[in-house]
Amino acid sequence: MKSDLIAIRQAIRQGLTTSAQVAEACLAVAQSPACELAFLQMSPDSLRACARQLGIENTPLAGLPVSIKDLFDVQGQVTAAGSVVLANAAAAKRDAPAVARLRQAGGGLIGRTNMVEFAFSGVGNNPHHGTPKAWDAMTGQQAGSGPAGHAPGGSSSGAAVSVATGAAFIGLGSDTGGSIRVPAALNGLVGFKSTARRVPTEGALPLSTTLDTVCAMTRSVRDTILAHEILSSRTVPRTSLPLSGYRLAIATCLMQDDMDSTVSQAFERTVNTLRRAGAQIVSLPVNELDELPAMMASGGFSPAEGYAWHRHLLETSASQYDPRVLARMMRGANMKAHEYMDLVKTRVQWIARMQKALQSCDAVLSPTTPITSPLLSSVAPGPERDAEFFRVNGLLLRNTSAVNTLDGCAISLPCHQPGELPVGLMLWHGPMHDDTLLQLALAVEACLNRQS
Repeated sequence: MKSDLIAIRQAIRQGLTTSAQVAEACLAVAQSPACELAFLQMSPDSLRACARQLGIENTPLAGLPVSIKDLFDVQGQVTAAGSVVLANAAAAKRDAPAVARLRQAGGGLIGRTNMVEFAFSGVGNNPHHGTPKAWDAMTGQQAGSGPAGHAPGGSSSGAAVSVATGAAFIGLGSDTGGSIRVPAALNGLVGFKSTARRVPTEGALPLSTTLDTVCAMTRSVRDTILAHEILSSRTVPRTSLPLSGYRLAIATCLMQDDMDSTVSQAFERTVNTLRRAGAQIVSLPVNELDELPAMMASGGFSPAEGYAWHRHLLETSASQYDPRVLARMMRGANMKAHEYMDLVKTRVQWIARMQKALQSCDAVLSPTTPITSPLLSSVAPGPERDAEFFRVNGLLLRNTSAVNTLDGCAISLPCHQPGELPVGLMLWHGPMHDDTLLQLALAVEACLNRQS
């Protein structure tokens, strides 16, 4: 694992290196084969200028590189959201609030990262710009073996690769159904989905105004806490509560279904490690999770709200969309007003029942994804692979999207061992449990690091 932001920031303050030297090293990685297709646009001059500012070492981010998902407005740049249909749109007049907050904290913008077109998939493919290969941040090597490569997860695919390879310390992205946590899990990173209302979504091209969350990936939990504090403009309270002070639940339905052997073994090993360390772990039949397929039978929020935003573009430019994104988007065209209103009402009632079901625990433990990253060749663009793509996409997003529907918060931590494809452990709960999850994640990370 490469050094995290806080370690490098400390080295800068001790005079062991400089922000400018670190920036150059990160630029070299970003321009190397490791980051092939991860960036859609680089900003080396902007990064260098930031790193050389007088006093930048005393800011929270010390001039260190952060990457920006192509979903966000950056002043003077076009926000195309991984598409070609918006390639000639007007440049943004101002930074999105999330981008502005990273700049104000001393973050150096290294570039715009590749993503699934309009953020509508958990696999990571982009037929317009190509798809970067997954990278395992824990080992510093490409995930899996062989030249074919594995899917990076989406929709924040380039953001994940930029952080996992060491080109950036924070990868700003979004999470509507798992778009931060899925690529975090498949690249050996920490990915935190805060309660959606914590961070403003203005200046980010929307997919679902109900579910969209602005958040980030990093290489450690302490970096994640720092990133969240900056993005949410708040301070996370600290506690020294040991693992034994938390009551953790394992949901015994849905989220453990259809696990592949690598995920199953990693999850069981991790749970046993936490139990030996003193964590109170109980089984919890969260039967409410089984209601989700029926609740989303009419299509769900993302197709309906996505179609509402895209409908005028689709009238003239549908042929320029990724066919797989278009197929999902068009589901929203058929949702009736009463179906959407029923979905809104049903969700409110479901959240209330879920909160009651989870009130006895501090967090729930689940695999972030039930499967490891597929080979890129198995889900590459092409109608002959559509069935496999949609099967994989559904599995990758199943566990994470439940938390978005809950209006909850969740953090994914790497829990695999060297030689295994990356696996994520997800700690999650309902809305506004962010601080408890972040403090718990620190303790879990420390426990897992002692075992590695």
